[in-house]
Formats: sequence, structure tokens, C-alpha cells
Amino acid sequence: MENLYAAVISAIGWMLGLAFLGIGIGLGLMGARIAEAVGRNPETKNDVIHAVLIVALVVAVLLLLLFAFVFLLLYFNPILTL
Repeated sequence: MENLYAAVISAIGWMLGLAFLGIGIGLGLMGARIAEAVGRNPETKNDVIHAVLIVALVVAVLLLLLFAFVFLLLYFNPILTL
């Protein structure tokens, strides 16, 4: 039972770590491309910023869903109740 619980905790750690790593790299690359796009064409700044905020909002919602899944694994895991 303890091995199963340790495996669940380890999997949760990997999921959260890789999610934050991917989000950090993705938002960093997106920020670099935004700066490049606005530098080339400054009059489209508002359109670019609105598109980026929509993408950031979607990423935040997906991260909240990941946290909900993690809490389900921690507290309502049917495998650990056996």
C-alpha cells in the first residue's frame, strides 16, 4: 500500500513539474515572438496583446484543471482505497 501511495505521489510530482516546465518554456518563447512581432509592426500591438491574453487565459484554465486532477488523485483515488 505504501509503495502504491509513493508511486502516486511521484507521478503527481512529475506531472506538475513537467507542466510548469512546459508552460514556462512556452510562455517564454511566446513572449520572444511577441516582442519580435511588435518590433516589426508596432501598429498591431493591441491585436497581438489581445491574442496573447486569450492564449494565457487558456493556459491558466488548463493549469487549474491539472490542479483539480491532482487533487482528485490525492484524495479520491479509488486504487488507494483497496
